[in-house]
Amino acid sequence: MASVLAGPSVGMFFSELGATVVKIENKITGGDVTRNWRTTKEASEGPSAYYSAINFKKEILFLDLTTEDGKQKIREIVQDADIVLSNYSRRVAEKLGVTYEALSANNGALIFLQLDGFETQNKQAYDVVLQAETGWISMTGSTGNPAKLPVALIDVIAGHQLKEAALLALLKRERTGKGSFVSCNLERASLSALANQATNYLMNGEVAKPIGTLHPNIAPYGDAFNTSDSKTLVLAVGSEAHFSRLLESLNLDMRPEFETNSKRLANRTDLQAYLSQPIAKLRAEELESILSKNEIPFGFVRDLKEVLESRAAQDMILEETTEGRETKRLSGNAFNSDFLNF
Repeated sequence: MASVLAGPSVGMFFSELGATVVKIENKITGGDVTRNWRTTKEASEGPSAYYSAINFKKEILFLDLTTEDGKQKIREIVQDADIVLSNYSRRVAEKLGVTYEALSANNGALIFLQLDGFETQNKQAYDVVLQAETGWISMTGSTGNPAKLPVALIDVIAGHQLKEAALLALLKRERTGKGSFVSCNLERASLSALANQATNYLMNGEVAKPIGTLHPNIAPYGDAFNTSDSKTLVLAVGSEAHFSRLLESLNLDMRPEFETNSKRLANRTDLQAYLSQPIAKLRAEELESILSKNEIPFGFVRDLKEVLESRAAQDMILEETTEGRETKRLSGNAFNSDFLNF
């Protein structure tokens, strides 16, 4: 009983692994709002690509939960269900009769996952709102040009949090026979992912600023350079050994102002100029060979066409015909294990 991205991603996690997943959509409004989130070039028939990306291998039921028939259908499904996932507010859930208390009355082993927006604020919790409210936009892009992350990352993070909670609840039920009520909200999920940026402030009082691809603690890390054939790469030099080998690879001498990571951070502009000159003389293929041979972390900036034509991505593509439209998406599960076939 969840729509948009975060909740449906949890259902899809289980559907990909072979579970029977029933997605309830609002019959009155025409279903999940993302059905119509189409790009300007997208066909108008069938589900949108956005909707298709997150609703793989689910049974879709259009119900009107304001009617007794709709309520009865929900009760029948939930009676022997393992997990229920909802992003209804408490007020709406009570009105429709789909609270944890109501649905677990006849299923004491039920695991109920409740997804909310904000911890205390009562307002619409769309991903870009969370990116703004929890600091992401203030750190992304460059000075004077704020940017948001190009995927709804807060929804993705919240989905992962709920997956973990669901698996722990299943483990608990295996051991005790008891169900669980689990709640998570997008705001807390977003805050949990601030990682080193949060700790830089909590320990050092440093407020992160937008610095593009650069890393606030390491240099050269995220620093971008152009090759002679106009390819762009980023370096991820995370240790003194990496930096020494980088200089050797580029036939550069160690300068006093670059001897430690702290000095490199303080002299980052000079460091970028120093490294840019020899890199700009090399073709991408030459540079890749040199850096790989010397085990220096780097990556070329690739667009989505290049990425999705790679071997790794091709192995993850899933295809399905949904409501008459042939859909393709990347698997939401990145792991491989023998337990997938038990």
